[in-house]
Amino acid sequence: MALHLTFDDGPDPVWTPVVLDALAAAGATATFFVLGPRVRAHPDLVRATVAAGHRVEPHADQHDRHDRMDRHQIRADTDAVVDALRAVDVEPTRWRTPWGLVTDDTRRVADDVGLALVGWDADTHDWRGDLAEEMVVAIKREAPNGGIVLAHDGLGPGATRPGCAETARLIPMAAAWGVARGLTLEPLPEPRAAPATLAFAGKRP
Repeated sequence: MALHLTFDDGPDPVWTPVVLDALAAAGATATFFVLGPRVRAHPDLVRATVAAGHRVEPHADQHDRHDRMDRHQIRADTDAVVDALRAVDVEPTRWRTPWGLVTDDTRRVADDVGLALVGWDADTHDWRGDLAEEMVVAIKREAPNGGIVLAHDGLGPGATRPGCAETARLIPMAAAWGVARGLTLEPLPEPRAAPATLAFAGKRP
């Protein structure tokens, strides 16, 4: 079993390196769901993330809600972030949508572009400024035998915290707990089936 730490809304030039250092110190690798404009602004940070053994996947280009978008708008936004990743030699396979919102049009676009939709099992709620001690309690409660953990290495829409320091502080705590439980800390694996056959993994908000 594995504990899959995942981070949304980066890459952030201040906080992503802090998160990467914390992961390296903990001997953990993770998955980062990124925003297109930040990929285009910080391509070397994406390359460094991949070089460190982490997986980088698309989140969105403009972080808009899919329940307020039609299929063509979702497709255009997704193409933009996928193109940004391909420009830095990353070929996406998985996709977490903004706020985890998935509509029928989202699923059609996922099938069209060949991406497997990903949710989460444990939500750290780090965006609102929870302490690391509170976040690790949530992980233990919601993913006692491993699973996908939602966190953020960037400040996205709606974030009420000033930075990601508590997220970075959470990493060694989560890693120590995971190791004690016999869990590996690794990126999400490659999808084993065509996206159309994959169930939405994890929770929706």
